[in-house]
Amino acid sequence: MKIDFKKYPDGLAPAIIQDAQTGVVLMLGFMDEAALTKTLAEQRVTFFSRSKQRLWTKGETSGHFLDVVEVLPDCDADTILIKAKPHGPVCHTGSDTCFGEQNGLKTDQVTSSHPVSGAYLGVLERTIADRFENPTDGSYVASLAQKGIKKMAQKVGEEGVEVALEAMEDQPELLLGEAADLVFHLLVLLKAKGHSLAEVEAVLRSRMKK
Repeated sequence: MKIDFKKYPDGLAPAIIQDAQTGVVLMLGFMDEAALTKTLAEQRVTFFSRSKQRLWTKGETSGHFLDVVEVLPDCDADTILIKAKPHGPVCHTGSDTCFGEQNGLKTDQVTSSHPVSGAYLGVLERTIADRFENPTDGSYVASLAQKGIKKMAQKVGEEGVEVALEAMEDQPELLLGEAADLVFHLLVLLKAKGHSLAEVEAVLRSRMKK
């Protein structure tokens, strides 16, 4: 990736950080060539801090890292867009974003006509994450998490078989129901393994480029 850092007197190009899953803009930072190189190598967003006058990995003190999903230059190669997976609030004030916005879509905002592709899956993924982090009595997700990876992987396998079996029949409602179960349990397993739907999407996008 070639960014024209020389276009700026201080050698710092603006870097827009966007949540890879929700599409919400999280913050704006600045990168020099070394910061971009470190970001790409470690797959965690690193800026050049103008106040500290050094490289600064977002989350190095708070633990709220930004894991890189995709990095894109703009048409003039002088601005960077980074799609990332945030580990907690991004702003130093404790807000989800540095613009005071809530990150994510509320369930009642998600419709079949919503412009964000797969928006409901993002809502579901966040709900699953909440069940992991704040388990409650009677929560199916919490019960799966308690049983461990083996049980979660087993459920994905079982649901995959059910989808295949229903595909051999001519009952669309049953097929879609089993497909929904498979996607749900796959999201649970991904969460347990520390991965996200955005990372899966990035793999699919990379394959489309080949």
